[in-house]
Amino acid sequence: MSTHRYADYEDDYEDYEDSTDVLGERPRRGGAHVVSALGGLVLTPVALGLLSWGGLRQQQLIQATLSTNRDALGIALLAGGAILLLVVAALGALSAVGPILGGLIYGVLPGVAAMAVPEWGFRLVNLMPKSDIAYGVMDFLFIGGLLGVGFLLVGSGLANALVRRRRES
Repeated sequence: MSTHRYADYEDDYEDYEDSTDVLGERPRRGGAHVVSALGGLVLTPVALGLLSWGGLRQQQLIQATLSTNRDALGIALLAGGAILLLVVAALGALSAVGPILGGLIYGVLPGVAAMAVPEWGFRLVNLMPKSDIAYGVMDFLFIGGLLGVGFLLVGSGLANALVRRRRES
């Protein structure tokens, strides 16, 4: 007589195999990685463009005219960009890939390039069509805004990855 509690039911459990229990494998998360990566790659530049354009409008209104009037469109652009960046950071709950990719590609790399060799920053901005958004991005790039936002997104993604690893172990 066997001491194992399922020994008598061996035939019922022969073909059953739980993919999460085999050698401690984690469940597949490919879909979460794809959704997060696409969100980070698509939403991050849109958010940064909205922030840059809204910031430029505010700068032009307040600094150029020494006015304390409000620019509703500029405020809405800033709020929209901030909300989109919040969505990108929240995508880190699905997978850290999105915030890390978005932060590196659209924030850290251009920011470091512009700080190290300013001519590269001008070349990067010249790839964009001439518009208020391009001028806003140039301002945001050279004051270190893209670099700061990029590091914050990368940090958000890394924090999410570390928390997930801690929970799984």
